[in-house]
Amino acid sequence: MVRTRNAAASLATGGKVRVNGNRIVAASQLVRIGDVVTVALERVQVLKVAGFAERRGGAPQAAQLFENLQPEV
Repeated sequence: MVRTRNAAASLATGGKVRVNGNRIVAASQLVRIGDVVTVALERVQVLKVAGFAERRGGAPQAAQLFENLQPEV
């Protein structure tokens, strides 16, 4: 969704992220496999967590770790 941890933390503390429908206020919010994360960027993104990475990787690897629940428009 964003390129850096700092940008992700800013989204979380700015109230632009929900986990399972509940707005989070801290970047330290625990997320588990199966959780639905909603992020309000230019458009709202709804993603289901499918896994976690042991190491940081590129976009193709990251795309395997979530399921996009937002229908394509």
